[in-house]
Amino acid sequence: MLRVTDDGKACAFVPLMREGERLTFAGDTSICDYMDLVAPEAGRAGLLEAVLRSLGEEPWSELVLWAVRGDSPTFEALPSVCGAMGLACETEVEDVCPQLDLPGDWEEYLSGLDKKDRHELRRKLRKLSQGGEPELEVLTSADDVSAAVDDFLKQHKTSRAAKETFMTERMEGFFRRVVPALAAEGGVEMTFLKLGGVRAACVLCFRTDGDLLLYNSGYEKAYAGLSVGLLSKALALQRAIEQGLRRFDFLRGAEPYKYDLGARDVPVYRCVIRRT
Repeated sequence: MLRVTDDGKACAFVPLMREGERLTFAGDTSICDYMDLVAPEAGRAGLLEAVLRSLGEEPWSELVLWAVRGDSPTFEALPSVCGAMGLACETEVEDVCPQLDLPGDWEEYLSGLDKKDRHELRRKLRKLSQGGEPELEVLTSADDVSAAVDDFLKQHKTSRAAKETFMTERMEGFFRRVVPALAAEGGVEMTFLKLGGVRAACVLCFRTDGDLLLYNSGYEKAYAGLSVGLLSKALALQRAIEQGLRRFDFLRGAEPYKYDLGARDVPVYRCVIRRT
C-alpha cells in the first residue's frame, strides 16, 4: 500500500501489488469492478504526479491501473501527467459495467424499455404469483445479513454451473467476511424475493451516494420457471426507484439480462504506464 502525505497528513492511498517487473492495482477482476486511488477528486493530477515520482525509486517497467472508470479524475489526468513526466501511457477498454439512470417512477421506467422487453417483463411479473404471494425481504444490518448469508451462498452456487465454479471455499470465506463488515458500515442490501414465504431468489447489492450496485445474485432452481432470477433484480430496481435513488449499476459484465432491463454500457479502462 503506497501512502501519499502532505505535511505529515495522509491524502491518498494506492493499493498495489508486484508481478515481477510489473506493478498493478491489488485485487482481481473476478471480485473488483472499479479500482482507483483512494483520494479526494480535487487535485488528482498533483496526487498522481506524487505517486509516480515515489514509484520512480522502485524497480518496475510497467504500471497497470485496471478497472478505472472513464469519468474518474485519475483517468482524465493520467495522459497529461505521464506526458509531462516522460512516461508512456496507453489506455484501452477493459470491460463494461452496464448502468441505468433511474427515472421518477416505475411506469416511466417501463415506458423507457423496448416494446418487447416491456411486454416480457410485465408478463413475467403477472405470472410470478403462481409460485405464491410475492414479497421482498430486504436485509441491511450486519446481524441479519450474517444470518442469511448461508441462503445466499446456496442459491448462488446452485443457480448456474459457472457460479458454482466461482464460489470456491476461499471465495466463500471472502463473502462471509466482507459482506457483514460492509453491512455494519451501512453499505449492503441483501434482498430476497419470497414466494409464499419461501426465499426463491436473492440479490446482493452495495449502496452508496444514491447508487445501488448489483454485486451478485442467485436463485432456487425449483422456481426457475417463474424467472425469479430476472424478477428479483427487476423488483430490487423498482424498490430503488421508489426510494428515489439515482442509478442502478449492474457492474462488470455484458450479461443479456442487464440490457433486457434497460441498462446501457459504461466502459472501464485498463491504463498501462511504461518507462521510456
